[in-house]
Amino acid sequence: MDYKVLRRALLIVTLFVVSIFILILAMNGYIGKSEKNSPAALTEEEEEVAEKDGRIKGSVLDAWKYDETFFDARLIGDGRYEERAESDIIPVVVSASSVQKDLRIRIMDDRGNLIRDKFFTVMVGSVGEYKDDDRDGLIYVDGLTPGDYEVKLAAMEGFDIPSEPLICSVKAKLEYKTISDISYLIKTEADIDALKEDTGVTDADENSVGTDVVKTEENSVFGIDVSKFNKDIDWNAVKESGVKFVIIRCGYRGSKTGSIVEDPKYRENIEGAISAGIPVGVYFFTQAVNEVEAVEEASAVVSLISAYKITYPVFIDSESAGGSGRADNLGIQERSAALEAFCETVRASGYKAGIYASKNWLGNRLDITKFTPKDVIWLAEYNDQATYGGDYAMWQYSSAGRINGIEGRVDLNLSYLKTD
Repeated sequence: MDYKVLRRALLIVTLFVVSIFILILAMNGYIGKSEKNSPAALTEEEEEVAEKDGRIKGSVLDAWKYDETFFDARLIGDGRYEERAESDIIPVVVSASSVQKDLRIRIMDDRGNLIRDKFFTVMVGSVGEYKDDDRDGLIYVDGLTPGDYEVKLAAMEGFDIPSEPLICSVKAKLEYKTISDISYLIKTEADIDALKEDTGVTDADENSVGTDVVKTEENSVFGIDVSKFNKDIDWNAVKESGVKFVIIRCGYRGSKTGSIVEDPKYRENIEGAISAGIPVGVYFFTQAVNEVEAVEEASAVVSLISAYKITYPVFIDSESAGGSGRADNLGIQERSAALEAFCETVRASGYKAGIYASKNWLGNRLDITKFTPKDVIWLAEYNDQATYGGDYAMWQYSSAGRINGIEGRVDLNLSYLKTD
């Protein structure tokens, strides 16, 4: 009798446990679920729209971008994000720098991009109003008395102008220091008319373009210099041809507008040459009309070369722009002072600096006594033997060279420098 009671009790307990288990499965959707909804039982049509993880192809995974409640407004900042999203008003940032008795004012959006195609007006202290007439987001003011100025941008529809003025300090004396935020001045050839702006003329020799012979002299090293005009270059072939160094044009200042422009082949050339194991230097064609612009040019060059190992000097290329360039008619003293300002600024950044010019230019258009002994003179004279009577450490002796890896003519040089 006791045995039968025990069996019944065990059966009741077992049935109760099984019932509870079935109830749990049903509550979690494991019972009553159609087999066709299981990933293992998808039809061919359904398999075509299903990912491996069972998700439906084409699901909108970026819906959060359109969810106004996704971001906590308290984490956005000052609420300008919400204002811009609702009214499409663009927040404006104003910054300025000074080299000597001047201000370079930049008008940017909140991402640091210059705002173009707008006629902004800025008030500089009590001096007056200045307009961005060329609508490039830059306003230049010169001839200012040194001191602190309030810079306030006038209201412009569609833009959130800073309510408080910017306080700017105008420097009294030129400092040979690079402008840290110079990148805003460097343009590409897509921004300018290169045919009118890139017009340098060496004037090395009116009657000759030199020889195509690779010269060898005692205590000298053979090299070349290149720019965009040399087109695509096979740098490994150049290396194998015996070239020991290359001076690469990194940019130029426009002959007409004065825009600072990066040579479109610069990065490709310098990276190709370095990759091939060829030591490099750079040069920049100047059209600076004063020392302030020369410091700008030096700052731009330092910015362009900062990512690369530069073994040879950083040269400023002083030559004619065809007779109608903005700097062609500078006086000897003004031009010489500008070149020296470039060199001093480059040296202050830790690079060796130099001046490239023809024999005629060195003798008649520059005051060589204004240069320091640290300035490396790169002479352009296309002859079998150099006849220039002054000191020089590099000699460009031809513009008619032929080098494997380069299509067409290329400039040939000898260097007497001792480099690392």
